[in-house]
Amino acid sequence: MFVFLCAGCGAELTVPLSQVSLPVHTRQQYGDGTRLPVLMESGTFAVDPDPWGGPWRTWDEIDPGEAEARGIYAPVHSLPDSTTGASVIAPGDIRGTRLIPEKLGGSCCGLDGADGPNMACEACDRPVATRIDDCSLWQAVRLASDAVHRTPVDGSHDAPLSWAELATTGQETPPFEAIPVWRGPRGATHYWSWSPQWEAAAGQALAHLLVASQGRPVTVPDGSTADVFRRTLDALLPPGPPGRRAVLAGPGQPSPDADDGILLVPVHPQTGRTWAPADRTAPAHLVPLPLGVWLWLVSPQPHLPVPASGRLPQDVLRDDPPPQLPHSLFRADRHMLQYTLARLPAVRAPWLRTLYETLAQGSPADPF
Repeated sequence: MFVFLCAGCGAELTVPLSQVSLPVHTRQQYGDGTRLPVLMESGTFAVDPDPWGGPWRTWDEIDPGEAEARGIYAPVHSLPDSTTGASVIAPGDIRGTRLIPEKLGGSCCGLDGADGPNMACEACDRPVATRIDDCSLWQAVRLASDAVHRTPVDGSHDAPLSWAELATTGQETPPFEAIPVWRGPRGATHYWSWSPQWEAAAGQALAHLLVASQGRPVTVPDGSTADVFRRTLDALLPPGPPGRRAVLAGPGQPSPDADDGILLVPVHPQTGRTWAPADRTAPAHLVPLPLGVWLWLVSPQPHLPVPASGRLPQDVLRDDPPPQLPHSLFRADRHMLQYTLARLPAVRAPWLRTLYETLAQGSPADPF
């Protein structure tokens, strides 16, 4: 575990934190006026390798060689030039700081961090962090890498869980949930929808699936996996005989067949490493999925309005209605798909570059 200190005066700025991988949905902008929850679990932090916030430069102002050096292989609208390597934490884990009034910006319902660091160390007044809690953004505090440093907590060491432990104790992410809003129709405070985390995860995974497809049709397993990927793959890839097959693979699952060229696999939530089969000789394209999403796909949990067998005990009252189902088909996050594709070298292939540009233009008939 680590504690973050102000680089100027050494004051402690956080509670003890354990490092985990950066969530896929970190850069997601969801809905309009939606109140998204906190990004990071309390007691954890993740390092973001990419910059966040201004100053910004448009694509025309960036040399292609510089863009590739930053891991960008296709045109984007603009790129931030702020400091890289920020540590992202839950707002409740920050200590010894204050908001900077002149850096609160003119955002909609909260702070969006567009004006740069908006939190200062109380001890020395040095800007150290950026709080983000505006509508449609995941709530977080970003500790600037050039303004803080971390130090280990004496006597504590967090060993990452094994894949076997994660397969049996990992928490699933349900595919749909209640989405809070400021005020909906008839005063509603929420609506039922597909999970924003699933939409972001699907957008990232689709980018890898498109690369793995090599421009040919891709089949996916029936069930929840088909609900998430099949409609979009069919819309983006040309029709014809199945070209490649994608299957779920990972800890505790049967070994994939030799002809399974695309594997949908989990990402370790602590280390960020993608699972890979140890006994496979033929190469396969690995498509990363957050562990919670992957666990649900390999073992979906039914939502039963009554017990699977028998009746509720006599003294037990059920005052919570069963979860509702979304009223629309699943739609992957287009922004996450484009964001990921632009950062994969394979996007330079002519067919995929054309598809990338088509995605940027959008269409009322597309699956997003």
